[in-house]
Amino acid sequence: MRLNVKLYGITKEIVGQTELKYCLSSSSDVSSLRKELKREYPELGRLTSLLVAVNGEYAPRDLVLNEQDEVVLIPPVSGG
Repeated sequence: MRLNVKLYGITKEIVGQTELKYCLSSSSDVSSLRKELKREYPELGRLTSLLVAVNGEYAPRDLVLNEQDEVVLIPPVSGG
């Protein structure tokens, strides 16, 4: 299954790209994608918070992903 993964902020810096075309085995969920990405990019595992949105909505870890879903990694933010 192919996914479009968009990266912003620190996630973009870690991966070195703003977007990934990522392949996962069929019937994967958000949790599986997070594990795969952390395995491939270990620095992602150091982030204290990493939210995931799928097709424009925040996604729980058990959400099953579908072919061509747009996944956005939302890193922790700070501001003042």
